[in-house]
Amino acid sequence: MNIQIYPTDLTEQEWEIISPLMPEDSPTGRPRELSLREVLNAIFYLVKTGCQWRYLPKNYPVWSSVYYYWRKWRRDGTWETIHSSLQVATRLKAGREEQPSAGIIDSQSVKTTGVGGPSRGYDGGKKIKGRKRHILVDTPGLIIRACVHSAAITDRDGLKLLLQPLKNLLPRFQLIWADSGYQGQAWSDWVKQTLGWTLEIVKHPWSGIKSTYAPVGTKVDWDAIIPKGFHILPRRWVVERTLSWLGQNRRLSKDYEYLPSTSEVTIYVAMIRLMLTRLARE
Repeated sequence: MNIQIYPTDLTEQEWEIISPLMPEDSPTGRPRELSLREVLNAIFYLVKTGCQWRYLPKNYPVWSSVYYYWRKWRRDGTWETIHSSLQVATRLKAGREEQPSAGIIDSQSVKTTGVGGPSRGYDGGKKIKGRKRHILVDTPGLIIRACVHSAAITDRDGLKLLLQPLKNLLPRFQLIWADSGYQGQAWSDWVKQTLGWTLEIVKHPWSGIKSTYAPVGTKVDWDAIIPKGFHILPRRWVVERTLSWLGQNRRLSKDYEYLPSTSEVTIYVAMIRLMLTRLARE
């Protein structure tokens, strides 16, 4: 029986859930000697704590072996397969349909580091040089798909990069909620014509109030009318909460990866760990 040394290590219940999803041993070649459970424990530790590969604790397998599986599963799509399976299981446990019918989209610009790599740019709105994480989540906040690209790409252009691969993959899907950054008839038409979905912009409750209720030239004390501070917006808060979940993993505090595809995998791994915790609860 494996002992849970660190909080990120898999419990017996969590391992029972994910073990059937792990790749089988190759029928040819040298038999596998490493425990895949220990490999997963090391990867979950790295994503949560943000340590470097060479700084993995000695309790885990040697870092180069762990990295081998991390890279192999990134290249063959294993991480995405595990993520999709656990998302379906989490939805079913919550009493929902297997496939979502609606979702929320948003992006997050994050700084990159000196590691370099392609797809880096400057987000003039957020004043951030780096990459942009684009995510589509279902109504409970579980990620449907993540896409990492240059921060110089606008939200509306990034929408196509995120959603295009989902064509014909979500038969029940009908509606996407988004903020004003995705506003524009051309983009709504693209979503409708390409995917058959409806793009609905969730506006701030006080947007347009000045032009609607105050004639030109009228002096109004807007500070006394419009509440200050943070406002919870319908539907949009769900995706913001998901981004907050991702932010609890230090490996995602910045984009430390050389390849955008590795950054995407890191997002999926963070969500896999979160869903395993939920599924193992009684």
